Amino acid sequence: MPDPDRSQQVDALLNALPEELPPPRVRVKLRMAAGLTQQDVADAVGVKRVAVTRWELGQTSPRRPHRENYLRLLRGLAERFPDAAKADEGMPTPASERGSG
Repeated sequence: MPDPDRSQQVDALLNALPEELPPPRVRVKLRMAAGLTQQDVADAVGVKRVAVTRWELGQTSPRRPHRENYLRLLRGLAERFPDAAKADEGMPTPASERGSG
């Protein structure tokens, strides 16, 4: 019989893990489907526009508390624009399109 205390500890660890962001290309598609600029997103999330640019290129990932706010925005946009939320199968991400040098 499983130990309920252990089960609660495991559940707490799972709930503490950050939810995965959509791929960078999908982030761009969602923003553009909503007619938002990178500056709009930056202002809403509380970062500089360059941070959103880097997130959309896959160069960096947002950290707390910005990650939670950005993820919430992306989830809401995905609900409103489900076609934009679909990842393009086999399409390279913006970061990989630049090449290695």
